[in-house]
Amino acid sequence: MTTSLQPPPPHVCAAFGARGVEPELIDGGPIWRCGEAAIRPAPNPAEAAWVAQTLDGLTVDNLRLGRPLRSTDGRWVVGGWSATRYLSGRAEPKHDEVVAVSVRLHGATDTLPRPRFLDARKDVFATADRAAWGEELVELDQNKGGRLFELVSPSRVPIGLRSQVVHGDLFGNVLFADTAPPALIDFAPFWRPPEWAAAVVVVDALAWGGADQGILKRWAHLAEWPQALVRALLFRLAVHALHPRSTSQSLRGLERATTQILDIV
Repeated sequence: MTTSLQPPPPHVCAAFGARGVEPELIDGGPIWRCGEAAIRPAPNPAEAAWVAQTLDGLTVDNLRLGRPLRSTDGRWVVGGWSATRYLSGRAEPKHDEVVAVSVRLHGATDTLPRPRFLDARKDVFATADRAAWGEELVELDQNKGGRLFELVSPSRVPIGLRSQVVHGDLFGNVLFADTAPPALIDFAPFWRPPEWAAAVVVVDALAWGGADQGILKRWAHLAEWPQALVRALLFRLAVHALHPRSTSQSLRGLERATTQILDIV
């Protein structure tokens, strides 16, 4: 499997129209800029192809999308890599604007069918997602988030929101560049309510983005908001407990977010 420390090989860059270009790691990876292409690992070809086909035909108001690039022979995935057109900008602490992007984006994805590959996903994020929604019992490291997960779980009650295709990891993946519309550089597909996807942004912003607690109230008009927040928090706690690279510092951020969210649930 490719990793963020391994640049795309020359034949992959050439296949996506960047022959002879030296790959440049973008913000620590795992995306590499090769000329006008942004090339990233695609360990799941079926998912990468679905993302490419979806972004290729999607239009969202006031949002720049990283349009997928086909290889010279028409493929979306080459040697475990996929590519989109490079978009300028950088992640900034404009947390409410990212939540607004989530709302607009999911207004445009609400008619997409459920991707078949989701059922086969067994990665950390898919496992954490199922644990957060009570669909799977997962053993979590108590010292890396499992204890907090057990603390928050009793706050989870049945929810009536409708699931659809959503992006489950928008924090840090929306870029801003001067007066240009925000840019979306990838798509992490989940089949969950759009309110949950917005809540994940808020949890991340509280934990690691320095967001003020008022962001919880500013989006409280979203349907079943307290329960969307509970599931988003459980998701991030489960990811943290399962992820091999989680740290005590990142856990402190989640501890802070947990206190703030439980105050309003």
